[in-house]
Amino acid sequence: MAMAAILLLISVLFSNSKADQDFDVRQHLSTVTRYSAVKDIVDNSFVPSDIPDGCAPIHLNLVARHGTRSPTKKRMRELEKLAAHVQELLKDAKEKNLSLQKVPAWLQKWESPWKGKLMGGELDIKGEEEVYQLGIRVRERFPDIFNVEYHPDVYPIKTTQVPRASASAVAFGMGLFSGKGSLGPGRHRAFAVTSESRASDLVLRFFDCCQTYKDFRKNHGPAVDKLKEPILDEITSALARRYEFNFTRQDISSLWFLCKQETSLLDITDQACSLFSPTEVALLEWTDDLEVFILKGYGKSLNYRMGVPLLKDVVQSMEEAIKAKEDNQAPGTYEKARLRFAHAETVVPFSCLLGLFLEGSDFQRIQKEEPLGLPPKPPQNRNWRGSTVAPFAGNNMLALYSCPANFSSKYFVQVLHNEHPTPMPGCDGTDFCPFEVFKERIVRPHLKHDYNTLCNVNLDQPKPKPETSKLSQLFRWFFGLGNDDIPSHRVEL
Repeated sequence: MAMAAILLLISVLFSNSKADQDFDVRQHLSTVTRYSAVKDIVDNSFVPSDIPDGCAPIHLNLVARHGTRSPTKKRMRELEKLAAHVQELLKDAKEKNLSLQKVPAWLQKWESPWKGKLMGGELDIKGEEEVYQLGIRVRERFPDIFNVEYHPDVYPIKTTQVPRASASAVAFGMGLFSGKGSLGPGRHRAFAVTSESRASDLVLRFFDCCQTYKDFRKNHGPAVDKLKEPILDEITSALARRYEFNFTRQDISSLWFLCKQETSLLDITDQACSLFSPTEVALLEWTDDLEVFILKGYGKSLNYRMGVPLLKDVVQSMEEAIKAKEDNQAPGTYEKARLRFAHAETVVPFSCLLGLFLEGSDFQRIQKEEPLGLPPKPPQNRNWRGSTVAPFAGNNMLALYSCPANFSSKYFVQVLHNEHPTPMPGCDGTDFCPFEVFKERIVRPHLKHDYNTLCNVNLDQPKPKPETSKLSQLFRWFFGLGNDDIPSHRVEL
């Protein structure tokens, strides 16, 4: 019996060690994840549809996030404060003759790589390469769509007025049209990139024009921070014991942010990230994913219903392509692709409108406007991961196909997420859906929500309970049923 117990213990330790070795922190950084680290992570249980013979793509919609970017000015100041606080702790420890043997050498002499930098938030060189290569692959994947001479009305490229998004659109266009012009050794060509004013961009910055949503973010942001605190406190205590160093909760939060920035921007994984065990990284990733879920995703229906103007724009472009096909318009006289570059706050709600990344019967629940449970806590598996839902350069593509007349439908929509065919619960779990079914089951239920009414009119609804009551329910949600069904009377986040 004793020998069996020892063998079991050795087996568990060995399996945990192997799991740790297989753990790649680059794939667990929530929405700060580089595209190359996760773009080929797919659900192996899903078998993509075989496109039937005779069906050909005639139009493409792309909704993409900007590529990898540098930290904003606010977050750079946070890292400088972290460096200053670490130095204070080191000085205090030395004055008290405390041992610093367990404190990593790099941390004792660390300074922020962005120290003294005055500007931030711009597209990084790695982000430029991400979207440039994406443009090349999109052209190679859909040669029938990109087979006519460029014209801005045939291949409109739209972006928000935020520089990292417009720079991403330019880098994508350089890849998409590379070798198609006469400029420079790469034979590039000039192309147009257009944008709406930030104040009126309902299609790509609907979140910024929706006062109801801005109020929701302001009111519920602190409650989401409270949800994170138990995990941060647990990891703070663990790291303080492990390194015999007086870390604070804010230190741990900033070190986790540093881990994500070092990995995505500097390809450094053996400094800040190495402070955390794989289990701790998984928990920190989960807290980030909760925030994305609650404040941008399925946690509250407003998050995605305010994206209906974008959904309408996508469907309208497909209907116009069908009309052009039916009217036998000459190639080069109608739009063949509508290409958009925006933000995680755009891509995440749009993914939700399509019903992607849901668990089990959740699609029926969002159709009934019922709240969903939070994504399961590690080590449980979950579909909702910021690293795959909206990494840097994360994207959704909707390819419209024309099929022979003897098919059940003349037109089909294929949905690709991060370039891979993705099942749609609203279309019976297939990635290749008849256009009319797509409109009826996925699009139409959302169209009853008018943007102006949703975002600007104070509807006659019951007054919300006091914030402390909401917070109490949040904690019950957080520590209770996980992803099990939540009764509809619970607070909808």
